[in-house]
Amino acid sequence: MTASHEPAPAPPQIVGILNVTPDSFSDGGRYLDFADAVGHGEQMAAEGADIIDVGGESTRPGAERVDAATEISRVVDVVAALAERGLTVSIDTTRAEVAAAAIGAGAGVVNDVSGGLADPDMARVVADTGVRWILMHWRGHSRDMQRLAHYDSVVADVKAELEDRVEAALESGVDASKLVIDPGLGFAKTADHNWRLSAHLHEFVELGYPVLFASSRKSYLGSLLADDSGKVRPVGQREAATLATSVLAFEAGAWGVRVHDVAGTADARAVWLATAAVRRARL
Repeated sequence: MTASHEPAPAPPQIVGILNVTPDSFSDGGRYLDFADAVGHGEQMAAEGADIIDVGGESTRPGAERVDAATEISRVVDVVAALAERGLTVSIDTTRAEVAAAAIGAGAGVVNDVSGGLADPDMARVVADTGVRWILMHWRGHSRDMQRLAHYDSVVADVKAELEDRVEAALESGVDASKLVIDPGLGFAKTADHNWRLSAHLHEFVELGYPVLFASSRKSYLGSLLADDSGKVRPVGQREAATLATSVLAFEAGAWGVRVHDVAGTADARAVWLATAAVRRARL
């Protein structure tokens, strides 16, 4: 064995999904109760989640919006309770008002699926508070986004549009070290677009910012796994496929993955890290 001087990479982050909503595509209604939501957040942390991502508005395709007051009422107490327990919490929102309330309650990350486009005040909130900001590629709200899934070259176009969002954030005074980018699988994307973005994830890593990959239980996996009659694989039976995409994302250099199944992802990460360690040792 020849020792390698290559430093060990930081373990990819596992972002556990906690939807405090009645209508999210996978777990809507399961964690509307405060105790259930906090308990699930604690469970995911115990299973290996590095960040608990709390959302109070569904962003599934076709979802209708709720008002800011409703969104805040769903999330702020849950965020506060998890933060008080020493957990790192992100707030999944496109609204600056909601982000500010959650940050005040202890959130340290804003996961903005609009990449700052939905609310021009979001950049100011992030810059003023110094939290981490996840900028996802986005072209419109859930109700209408699938009509916007048209690209000349999906990889090149999404990269360029994300770079625009990064530049806008920097111009607003956001610290570059606080930014994470996300290619936005499923948001104004067809299944083919999702596969192309996944296969070229390394190109997003090469932009120089941490990359979050979020494929968990999404419909393109259900379509891939459809049975012989064409029936799409149900949401609850897409975990193995999600794990496969997460390992591929680790291989591509992703900063983290956003998932429902934290325990399985933590096991997959352990296997990948052990394999990476052997590679570095140059057996």
